Amino acid sequence: MADIIQLLPESIANQIAAGEVVQRPSSVVKELMENAIDAGATSIKVIIKEAGKALIQVIDNGCGMSETDARMSLERHATSKIREAKELFSIRTMGFRGEAMASIAAVAQMEMRTRLHKNELGTRIVVEGSQVQVQEPCQCTGGTNIQVKNLFFNVPARRNFLKSNAIEMRHILDEFQRIALANTDVFCSLHHNGTEMFHLPPANPRQRIVGVFGHAFNPKLVPVEEETEVMKITGFIGKPEFARKTRGEQLFFVNQRFIKSGYLHHAVMSAFEDLLPKETYPFYVLFIEMDPARIDINVHPTKQEIKFDDERLVYNYLKVAVRHALGQYSVMPSLDFDQETSFSPTQNFGLPFSVGSQEEFEQELSQDRHNKGQRNPLSGGFEKNAQPREKVNLKNWQKLFEGLDGELEDGVAQQTDPSDAEAITIKSTWPSSSELDDTGGSFSKNQKEPYQVHSSYIISHIKSGFLLIDQQAAHERILYERYMEALENKQTYTQKQLFPKTLNLPTADAAILSDILPQVNLLGFDIQEFGKDTFIIHGIPSDMAAGKNEVKLIESLINLYKQNLELSLDIRDNIARSMARSASTKGGQPLTTLEMQELIDQLFACAMPFKSPAGRSCFLTFDLEELEERFNG
Repeated sequence: MADIIQLLPESIANQIAAGEVVQRPSSVVKELMENAIDAGATSIKVIIKEAGKALIQVIDNGCGMSETDARMSLERHATSKIREAKELFSIRTMGFRGEAMASIAAVAQMEMRTRLHKNELGTRIVVEGSQVQVQEPCQCTGGTNIQVKNLFFNVPARRNFLKSNAIEMRHILDEFQRIALANTDVFCSLHHNGTEMFHLPPANPRQRIVGVFGHAFNPKLVPVEEETEVMKITGFIGKPEFARKTRGEQLFFVNQRFIKSGYLHHAVMSAFEDLLPKETYPFYVLFIEMDPARIDINVHPTKQEIKFDDERLVYNYLKVAVRHALGQYSVMPSLDFDQETSFSPTQNFGLPFSVGSQEEFEQELSQDRHNKGQRNPLSGGFEKNAQPREKVNLKNWQKLFEGLDGELEDGVAQQTDPSDAEAITIKSTWPSSSELDDTGGSFSKNQKEPYQVHSSYIISHIKSGFLLIDQQAAHERILYERYMEALENKQTYTQKQLFPKTLNLPTADAAILSDILPQVNLLGFDIQEFGKDTFIIHGIPSDMAAGKNEVKLIESLINLYKQNLELSLDIRDNIARSMARSASTKGGQPLTTLEMQELIDQLFACAMPFKSPAGRSCFLTFDLEELEERFNG
């Protein structure tokens, strides 16, 4: 048999190797910005077109390269960072493997201009798919200017796997922000499709955090600073009452390198203990400085996962540092009386209600019960003078079960719209029409009123037993279908505000809201852009529940929208889901009998009342015979 093993051509080998380093446009941004940092740059300008698919350009004023070094930088495993294996345990630079430039050149059309500051002429090199097309002297500024065009032009399969521009740009923003936060002494700017998104001059860490995340973060920050013989921990954490239900603003840096660590995240969460509202995550940007010999960063292609020689020690130090910061600034009880005057020691941190707000809520709820014309927390529909949706008789929702004797055929509920992406499998046993009460509208003698359990679930009686309804999931389904209808029909009902509200957002979030603003306004909002990262809320949906904070609602909408981007949903579906989740009645909110009945009526008027948009069951059916059997053992 003939020999069949042979060496791969260098171009193919480079493409394979590039798969580990260059996974998407954000990978290129990360590698080029880190190279600029290692070159001693004090200014880095990033220019992006079409979320990096058309162009990624990074311009720095670092040391630059000679003609020989510029050409050598394109070879695999060519680096200026290390010479011997032992140097792997004392690395302070971002890069050291010598793979980035070769990997980028293998899957893109790249042009590099670079010049040493002491030289009069620089070098221009053009590369396509690892093949050098041009190498010549040129006039250019000191430092390095690299353009990466048509990423994955020679690997169509890889290009087809790229996500939408919104998702890819989100990843680019993440990488840019991480490097900007870790290098506060470096000027960083980011431009996308001709618009400057970030302009970050050199600043102290607090100013850089505010520059990245927005001015609204400034009063939320609590400084962390602890130093021992083993490590130094600095940075900022957010006050507990500003914790969010979504992740994404939790950042660790070890020796100025961003890392991901669920273990260290657990240490921070443990330090907050019971201060956080349920299912929320605090903001933090924390920097750990320690001897490079005590860590191993060469364990993952992206260098975002590292190993400590003593993880338990790092865990304990981090937990103590965060707890001390919380105590020192009166966020939690502490024996340290050195307090910052800008923080109120009497503030009731970490509780869902501030002092007195629970009573105010109950007063508002009581007032709603006696004012029939006002909107209630469930907000049954649009304005009274608006044209109602075409729906079934809300007062006779139980008749929806007619013809559904016993279990649904094959246990599957058929969708009314075959294009609906949700596939609902019903495992419950449904009551037959003969078992249901014949209700007339208001509660009859035979029909018992619904009631709440733990202010989160609603029990509604039927002849064969009862329904247990998840009030949040049910309300999400109601709002989702209403918002989808509004987006499809482009019918909006807006209530103008007497005093418009100003909405200040982090640059990344402002870019998202700007992109989806037409669809958001179709839901009934009247929001207009007002300068960089600022919006004015002139109106809100006419059916928005009384007492809702429109600013927090929009912030929640954006956070949920970002989370849903990875699901590759249609933009309208994503917005409707996110808005329904943000505006829905949450578990733990008391409802009146009429509000509960209204929710039940609206739920069974939905086209698909069985599941929330996220797939959570809206209700469960409990049969009396089954209960009897369970009690009888």
